[in-house]
Amino acid sequence: MSSEKRASRCLAPRRDVAVRLGILQADHVDPEYRARFGDYAQMFALALGDALPCASFEFFDVRRGCYPDRIGDCDAYLITGSRASVYDDEAWIVRLKDFVRELNDARAKTVGICFGHQLVAAALGGVVDRAEVGWGVGVHTWEVVDDQPWMRPRLRDVRLLASHQDQVQTLPRGARLLAASDFCPNAAFGIEGHMFALQGHPEFSTDYARFLMCKRREQLGDAFGPAMKSLDEPTDEAVLARWIAGFLIS
Repeated sequence: MSSEKRASRCLAPRRDVAVRLGILQADHVDPEYRARFGDYAQMFALALGDALPCASFEFFDVRRGCYPDRIGDCDAYLITGSRASVYDDEAWIVRLKDFVRELNDARAKTVGICFGHQLVAAALGGVVDRAEVGWGVGVHTWEVVDDQPWMRPRLRDVRLLASHQDQVQTLPRGARLLAASDFCPNAAFGIEGHMFALQGHPEFSTDYARFLMCKRREQLGDAFGPAMKSLDEPTDEAVLARWIAGFLIS
């Protein structure tokens, strides 16, 4: 590890470190709503902009088979959420799992968010399935159960917007649990120093979460009302952006 990277293990990530972040886009906001909310890749670029002002972003539409020519073309990668399930028998999901295994073998810095979190787990030997507890929507709180040097500022609990039916049931071998709740026991995990996976959505705005829930109201059933009320609660997306930044440059 270079001296620059060793020096970045401090209480706050260095904001002047240039990072080429490849965003592996596993879904899109429906075209008719993109002018209002943006697309998922742009949501991440906006969410991480303050924490990583010197970062550059490259977008890869993995649903269409778009990948970098070489893993080293980017310094790190982030896998977005998706309305798909990681156990769906679709060619693009199979290919993305293969790529995650390549990233793991190369020890490339990789962040997985929601679907990305579940896909990292499934690709590396964990188990993902439909959650018996039902939809996880609205603002959720997870207890931080482990501390890593890049998780600064420290939080005892982390609150984020959530939107998922599936959950990681069993962590992959070698994974370290980072955050959990009774509703979602495997809400965040890490693998050595190169994988960070998180069930929540630090890139979502409250307006977009509300829009999604209204669109899925019938599917959500009894979860809809409490989830809508939870949107008045504060969330920690700015802190999570700093954690992701700290992880990427550590």
